[in-house]
Amino acid sequence: MTPSTRKKPERRTNPLSRERIVDAAIDLLDTAGESGLTFRALSERLATGPGAIYWHVAGKSELLAAATARVVSIALATGKAGQPGAIHDVALGLFDAIEKHPWLAPQITAQLSHNPTGPVTTRIFEDIGRQVSALDAPASSWFTATTALMHYILGAAGQNAANLARAHSLGPKADRSAYMDTVAGAWKQLSPEDYPFTRAVADHGLDHDDRAQFLAGIDLIIAGITAHPPAA
Repeated sequence: MTPSTRKKPERRTNPLSRERIVDAAIDLLDTAGESGLTFRALSERLATGPGAIYWHVAGKSELLAAATARVVSIALATGKAGQPGAIHDVALGLFDAIEKHPWLAPQITAQLSHNPTGPVTTRIFEDIGRQVSALDAPASSWFTATTALMHYILGAAGQNAANLARAHSLGPKADRSAYMDTVAGAWKQLSPEDYPFTRAVADHGLDHDDRAQFLAGIDLIIAGITAHPPAA
């Protein structure tokens, strides 16, 4: 290849910013997972050098936190306290975001554990808490009720995402239905003496709409909060 025909490196046309870096990081996380998020890969995607990225972001941990905060912020952009169905909007926003971004659930868990005063933890707690404070329940029950709802939402959403990931890992033609059929079949083979309930619900217990079941759990918790507020 002569110098005149050598392909020139791609040049970015837009000024580099922290926002562009975070957006590119989210794209990389979605396609390659956490292990694929490297500053080299990010540099190639942004057509810049690692030094320019380090000017805006100190390291991978900060980048993961920023990407998590961005996705959570977008997920919680809908729903207003006091309006009918607002708690469903908040819950489904998180549910759908965790399903769309397989890397998100463990990152939220890490933020809850290691950075309880950070933007991710406080944003989720605030938005769920606003819905709880609009319910017919005493203020003394708000903290316990909000914590219970937050744990349910994140736990159920994370499990749903894990189920989908497991189904996809079984092969290109595998889907959720095939995976759940496998689970149901295994449950039916359990000992009737040791697992009578699990065997009894093996068919209809697994044949459900994930989102509908998720919202039913939200409604059960809300019904309990308003009927029998938890102790302070």
